Amino acid sequence: MNFQTPPRPFDASPAKIEPRPTREQAEEAVRTLLRWAGDDPLREGLRDTPSRVARAYREWFCGYEEDPVELLTRSFEETDGYDEMVLLRDIRLESTCEHHLAPILGRVHVAYLPNGRVVGISKLARLVDAYAKRLQIQEKLTAQIANTIQDVLQPKGVAVVVEAAHQCMTTRGVHKPGVTMVTSRLLGAFRDDPSTRREVLAMINSPRAGAEG
Repeated sequence: MNFQTPPRPFDASPAKIEPRPTREQAEEAVRTLLRWAGDDPLREGLRDTPSRVARAYREWFCGYEEDPVELLTRSFEETDGYDEMVLLRDIRLESTCEHHLAPILGRVHVAYLPNGRVVGISKLARLVDAYAKRLQIQEKLTAQIANTIQDVLQPKGVAVVVEAAHQCMTTRGVHKPGVTMVTSRLLGAFRDDPSTRREVLAMINSPRAGAEG
């Protein structure tokens, strides 16, 4: 597979995107950062680090290769009239802060009220990854997930709640470990109907099986 010229991110503006650097250029950039940090990229322990980092970037940012809309296009209408809430809780979140390239780690809760169509639950988890495996800020990530579900499935309502710790805040800067950021985006019935909103938030926050009392 040729990774020399990446596809345009599906939520990006039509502005021209520069061609992706070569693997060799990426590895040389890592060597420069190692020297900037004060170490010698030629010493034994760091000799293979540029190659490892380049491979890790392909994994950490694989969301740029995914079409989030395409993930949801295969839906199912044979639901025997099911129109109650569908909620997927505790989807593992692994993303990267676009300001400091530091990890964002947490969990995502996704709910929607079907309007004649449902989608496989694995597709919801993959949708989260398609946006999370990019350079992100949490607010934008939350909106992207919710907006895509709304646009593609056109349900009666969508709710997305993201809880995450930002390593750019816990390991540098103000150094505040243990802080969790919570963002949400509620659309349709979850936004307009107070009882429906309370229901989804109660389900998201209800005790997990096996949790200590």
